[in-house]
Amino acid sequence: MKIVRYISNGKVSFGALDGPSIAPLAGPLDALKPVAGAQPLAAAAVAMLAPIAPGKIVAVGVNYRDHAQEMGRQLPEEPLLFIKPSTCVIGPGDEIIYPPQSKLMHYEGELAIVISRTATKIAAANARAYVLGYTCMNDVTARDLQRKDVQFTRGKGFDTFAPLGPIIETGIANPDDLALTTRLGGEVRQHSRTSNLIFKCDFLVSYISHIMTLLPGDVISTGTPSGVGEMKPGDTVEVEIEKIGCLRSIVAAPR
Repeated sequence: MKIVRYISNGKVSFGALDGPSIAPLAGPLDALKPVAGAQPLAAAAVAMLAPIAPGKIVAVGVNYRDHAQEMGRQLPEEPLLFIKPSTCVIGPGDEIIYPPQSKLMHYEGELAIVISRTATKIAAANARAYVLGYTCMNDVTARDLQRKDVQFTRGKGFDTFAPLGPIIETGIANPDDLALTTRLGGEVRQHSRTSNLIFKCDFLVSYISHIMTLLPGDVISTGTPSGVGEMKPGDTVEVEIEKIGCLRSIVAAPR
């Protein structure tokens, strides 16, 4: 199922995308069901949002071997975790606002895991039971501020720094072998497969759940491959992941 989140008649709802139509859904995230008697909506007639509004985004740094090399970092012995605030989130087609404090803003295309129900200290073998599905994320980074601060909060925490979407795909049997491509102005800048992740998806869900409780709607962003680079105002950046789709964002000048 391809889950979307949209606004229609002033109401925010979940739906199942089927070609040009959306079937409204209701219920808790781990038991979303079609709304009885609801008529399908035309996707073109509603405003699409980020497919989830997470309470928190737990992101993983240096989780592709080639990215570690380009950053001059040793391979981590354990996942390197940081938090992006929920206020970073924007939806497909929305603008990434260049912060005036930065002079060097980078794209980072990533596979993101969406949690469906509360997870605390779960085993990796049971991780899929806590996953709603998978989506695309751009872990936008003010690289100059990250380098200046050493830690990641400011450089990765600005409003609009977490584009998510366009859908949550629930039917992916193996998230550990998907093609990931990032394009800037139509030119391929990143191209890899999630099989190159150092720490795989199920392990990450389990590992993080032993540190902090994961709540329904939380997002785990699994890291980016090599090829990260600069975005400038006026650029269009696309993160495309096999079986999920293409997340497109436009970079806007500081405001």
